[in-house]
Amino acid sequence: DVIARASGIFDRVVVGVVGNPHHKQPMFSLDERVAFLREALHDLDNVEVDVFSELVVDFARKWEAKVIVKGLRVISDFEWEFQMNQLNRTLAPEVETVYVMASPQVSFVSSSGVKEIAAFGGRVDVLVPNAVARRFSELFPDGRPGTPENPAE
Repeated sequence: DVIARASGIFDRVVVGVVGNPHHKQPMFSLDERVAFLREALHDLDNVEVDVFSELVVDFARKWEAKVIVKGLRVISDFEWEFQMNQLNRTLAPEVETVYVMASPQVSFVSSSGVKEIAAFGGRVDVLVPNAVARRFSELFPDGRPGTPENPAE
């Protein structure tokens, strides 16, 4: 949602995929995450996907970007992003950050929520790109691997 809207605003959009995130363990490999994005964004001619392991402002500089676009879903996203913006402005005052509010139909979607739904056999195809939904069905083929063995638990 945010990437598609950014592609309508800017001549060129580079989507950065964190190579080795320090603050969380991704469910999917780096190669899978890149492939998911490339498949989902293949219709957007002005969008590229690249991997980075440096600070986001250094990644922006590498691509000679003047703007970092971030999506916001809820107020807690803003609190975190506000802090990151202040740090980024200190490190790279020439790089602006623009915030795009997620569309209402996806503003409630989070990776942890999608993982929970998939683990209990729920449909995630309306929440994530097709390639991601297919991968979840491969990971959880029996439908309800998260159900306790003893329902009283």
